[in-house]
Amino acid sequence: MKKQFLSHILINRFLWVFLLVLIHACNMEKVENPMMIGHRGAMGYETENTLASINKAVALGAAMIEIDVFQIASGELVVFHDNELDRLSNATGPITSFTWEALQEVVLEGGHSIPLLKTVLDQLAGKAALNIELKGPNTAAPVASLLKSYLSHGTWEEEGLLISSFDWALLFETRKLLPKISIGVLTEGPPLEAIPVAKQLSAVAINPYYKDLDATIVAQIHAAGFKVYTWTVNTPEDLKNTKTLGVDAVFTNYPDRTF
Repeated sequence: MKKQFLSHILINRFLWVFLLVLIHACNMEKVENPMMIGHRGAMGYETENTLASINKAVALGAAMIEIDVFQIASGELVVFHDNELDRLSNATGPITSFTWEALQEVVLEGGHSIPLLKTVLDQLAGKAALNIELKGPNTAAPVASLLKSYLSHGTWEEEGLLISSFDWALLFETRKLLPKISIGVLTEGPPLEAIPVAKQLSAVAINPYYKDLDATIVAQIHAAGFKVYTWTVNTPEDLKNTKTLGVDAVFTNYPDRTF
């Protein structure tokens, strides 16, 4: 009887140890490396939002490339981040006031030129996913129109595209025009405040600033049914810390860096 009792205790202990090991293994599996999104291409190495930067990000293995888009005075969609040209080029003034003919004379740092969104879509197809951030006003409709042509020809699939913006009104317009496109809700304030908006948009992700996150907030966003794509994470220490929070993807200027 005593032997049976001791045997029962040993079996129970073994089962508990096995269970703890299994739980630990499951937790380890959950802490996978987040997806690396090349921020404005690979702007830590090349001038941001240029073809050189985008190609560099692809070469470094970025799974997705993030770019910014404006519509200029002559109607074209161009890839650029700032409202004004001053910081990065030999020109001044708002980019939206330029025609495409005039913009082709603008020289960026490093001797680069501002690319058309169409050119990026042509060159990036089949190489990486693309996150288009709607920067300028009234960009939702022309971007949707352009993407529809690529989707209809099979050059791009909805799964390879993500539309994001800090201007949530543009995201609602995008959702009406592209019912199946993936949407990421960019936030500058408390990330949890974006959950109701993300639900209305049927978004796939909420994209907060990494310093606005902790493990609890990430868990709450996940519980609400959304992924967490956080920006902009560059140092090895910050990359490691964001991984431990359980985020799904990071925007980074250095897509070759490891966690």
